[in-house]
Amino acid sequence: MTRRHILAFGAGVLAAPLLARRSLAQVATAAERHGMSAFGDLKYPADFARFDYVDPKASKGGIFSQIGPTAAYNQAFQTFNSLNGYILKGDGAQGIDLIFDSLMSRAFDEPDAVYGLIAQSVAVSDGGTLYRFRLRPEARFHDGSRLTAEDVAFSLNILKEKGHPIIAQSLREMTGAEADGADIAVVRFTPKRARDVPLLAAQLPVFSKAFYSAKPFDESTLEPPLGSGPYKVGKFEVGRFIAYDRVPDYWGADLPVNRGTNNFDTVRFEYFRDRDVGFEAFKGKAYLFREEFTSRTWATGYDFPALQDGRVKKTEIPDETPSGAQGWFLNLRRPQFADRRVREALSYAFDFEWTNKNLMFGIYKRTHSFFENSDLKAEGPAGPDEVALIEQIRDKLSPQALEELKGDPWSPPVSDGSGQDRILLRKATQLLRDAGWVIKDGRLVDRKGEPMTIEFLDDEGSLERHTAPFIKNLKVLGISASFRLVDPPQYERRLNNFDFDTTVRRFSVSTVPGESLRAFMGSQAAATPGSNNLSGIADPAIDTLVDTVIAANNREDLRTACKVLDRLLRAGRYWVPQWYSGAHRIAYWDSFEHPDMPAPKYDRAIPLTWWAKSG
Repeated sequence: MTRRHILAFGAGVLAAPLLARRSLAQVATAAERHGMSAFGDLKYPADFARFDYVDPKASKGGIFSQIGPTAAYNQAFQTFNSLNGYILKGDGAQGIDLIFDSLMSRAFDEPDAVYGLIAQSVAVSDGGTLYRFRLRPEARFHDGSRLTAEDVAFSLNILKEKGHPIIAQSLREMTGAEADGADIAVVRFTPKRARDVPLLAAQLPVFSKAFYSAKPFDESTLEPPLGSGPYKVGKFEVGRFIAYDRVPDYWGADLPVNRGTNNFDTVRFEYFRDRDVGFEAFKGKAYLFREEFTSRTWATGYDFPALQDGRVKKTEIPDETPSGAQGWFLNLRRPQFADRRVREALSYAFDFEWTNKNLMFGIYKRTHSFFENSDLKAEGPAGPDEVALIEQIRDKLSPQALEELKGDPWSPPVSDGSGQDRILLRKATQLLRDAGWVIKDGRLVDRKGEPMTIEFLDDEGSLERHTAPFIKNLKVLGISASFRLVDPPQYERRLNNFDFDTTVRRFSVSTVPGESLRAFMGSQAAATPGSNNLSGIADPAIDTLVDTVIAANNREDLRTACKVLDRLLRAGRYWVPQWYSGAHRIAYWDSFEHPDMPAPKYDRAIPLTWWAKSG
């Protein structure tokens, strides 16, 4: 770097405080809002008393126990060894978010709205680059210390600097956060930030700056962190269970966003390495609530005495959120998957119709789209608005891709249900031949004579029987395929380092996709260890469409951009799609009450809005 460069950089630094003061003055005159959403629309007024889907008379007490249905960031389903759930290291405990509060809290009967929790209001600059959160002075950590803007600024900055790569990637257009006194937290974004990034920042946990002043943030640890949320860490045994105890004098209990929620004295998460063992434990009342993800168990296992005599309830709750993309994601960093024709050929070897009928009792639907079960899914030939957007990225597309995007989007083939559809396997063979792969001595080899091998990596065996017929058909094609089961820590390490051929994942997008798309399919994420871009998608056209989705000015433009993005992703054949259900299949011991109304549209809200039966 030359002296001239240093001087120029120094001048920019010196000018920054003047720009900051000007921006602060601008936002100081902006109206303060009680909530935010991607496009500014809010269902609830400033004086709302509670969310419509809760019962404010819900009683407190009792226990709720379950196997965690979802995992985020560094969490695993089968085990945990850390109470730091926001970094890459370790296997974080499920439910750790219960001990933290955030600036704002999600309303699950709206697509993306958030309302004040730690922050009682927010003012936004005209350009949307500066957010000024006014904190509630009564906010407290569990040790009684006050939660201030310094804690908010520390939390957002440390998450961007040292947080899990998924968080850091999502915050890349946040330039920083700072305290303007004890009650005002100022968060700055670049003009390029996605519409959902401020919403994400407002929902991230707020840590105690004092707590981490003597402790490294980015280390795996079993020391319970200091939180400010409705629960704190209770008893736990590494890899077996963790319990969270309700804070009786929780500072935010009577806020509108919290009324009728957080009703159980204890919320407990159980861990089992084997799904069948976990189900037997549920039958024995080792835990009280279960969401069922195994079709065989749902169809044949719920016939035990406790269900027959009414002590266990079984029901389905419609899931109207985007089901997203579940399937075998192919790692394009591996040379055998570099050619799109190879990736498409693999999809002809998976017989969903046979699998669904014979292994899943016909209860699943085939996934076609990255935005399945939503109005963001591309269907039929591209409409006029989609064609216009496709034309804008023409220079980034091959002629073949250009025509494919305008027609019906690619969908996986429909088999004859025999388990080994000869017509589809012949098509697969032709695609492989076109890509330069031929059969030699019974093995599929490339032009150099190297055989094609595929290892299906997993950390639990529940999908092995679904994968076995797929592997059998791949072997018919001459491909040496195998199923590899490893322990959860090894599995996470290999995924974080992209050291795999293919693995099963389900990636669900929000109803208003934004910055998270970059972490899932952006070129930068493809080279970021620990990112969600498992396939290694690195396509300038996709990057452009992701930017277009992020920059959409209204929901209609958003839908159009997502549909074109869906077309392009499906054209890339980056995965072998599996299935989805469109419902939450739940069973629970008759120990609970719940609001006398349907669950909110965008979340099952369990255990959030449920409570224990009295007596």
